[in-house]
Amino acid sequence: MKIAVIGYTGSGKSVLAAKLGKILGCPVLHLDKLQFEAGWKERKEAEGNRLCEQFLEENKERGWVIDGNYEKFCQKRRMKEADLIIFMDYPRWICLWQALRRYYRYKGHTRKSMADGCIEKMDKEFILWILKNGRSQEKKEGYKQVSEHYPDKFIQVRNRRQLRAAVIRLLQLQNEKGLYAGTGSRKKVKKEELLIERLKKYRRSDMYPFICRDISGQKV
Repeated sequence: MKIAVIGYTGSGKSVLAAKLGKILGCPVLHLDKLQFEAGWKERKEAEGNRLCEQFLEENKERGWVIDGNYEKFCQKRRMKEADLIIFMDYPRWICLWQALRRYYRYKGHTRKSMADGCIEKMDKEFILWILKNGRSQEKKEGYKQVSEHYPDKFIQVRNRRQLRAAVIRLLQLQNEKGLYAGTGSRKKVKKEELLIERLKKYRRSDMYPFICRDISGQKV
């Protein structure tokens, strides 16, 4: 499985990508790690592109989860190869709240989805980006183009209910392909059996409570 997670700053892209990576048994690439080097220094575009291409090539058979927008980092290839594109379209004030909560959680430290040496920060410029500049008409048009180009695999998520539905669709899609997480092996199994077993494995994930309610009514 190949999953592309795109969307607005603070919407939860990196958190979702990390959890999907665990559920699917796929390697995860956070594009922020390619954009920045230590001290929030921007990486040269050519080098970032090379690293992205390398990741795609190394995992073209195994599958991957990639979060981030960055058109310059193989966006056309990422969107084309993805089995599912999840657009995190949470309202701006929710994004700001989540970004602030993240800041206070990681203040003075570097989170796993960011390049080493990039200490968590929050300033007026970043807040303005979340509330306004990162939601420009140009940005919106970019997301719209992706949705129109890949309507069959594009999922827009604006709340937890829609996120739950997106994860269920992802697991069902994986089962239709006959792929077990992390193995690449194909084996015919009943859809609900696979989903139940997958959820048992990740019972401790905070995704578990709101996913399991939507699957067959079985107690897991």
